[in-house]
Amino acid sequence: MVKGLKYITGIVNFFHDKLIVVTQYFGLNYSDKQLHFLIIGLLGIVLFIIVNKLFKYLLRYSLTIISFIYTFTVLVVFVFAIEIEQKITGRGNMEFQDIMEGLWGFLVVFVIYQGVLLIVHWAKRIFKRL
Repeated sequence: MVKGLKYITGIVNFFHDKLIVVTQYFGLNYSDKQLHFLIIGLLGIVLFIIVNKLFKYLLRYSLTIISFIYTFTVLVVFVFAIEIEQKITGRGNMEFQDIMEGLWGFLVVFVIYQGVLLIVHWAKRIFKRL
């Protein structure tokens, strides 16, 4: 887990350093805070446009798909936050496997939940015919 975070941090730092060089080359003396404002703002709006189009498309088929994607995304952030908190506080072990097990737990319970909904739906249809 620590190796993975260090690898990701290295990639982010690489692009961060290149961005600073490029902005200085063009005479744009932006502070670190201004660069964060601009880059995250631009990345955020691009991501929003993509997600908005994807969700509009998926909504034609099922709101459940959108709810699942949103819930899964929130859980990814949540389980990463838990593991980072464990590393910072020393209370527990920061392990990638914990993240995978937590997300796997959600997927299994989600499938069970959908199965129960399907059974209830079928039961209602059968009892309506009687």
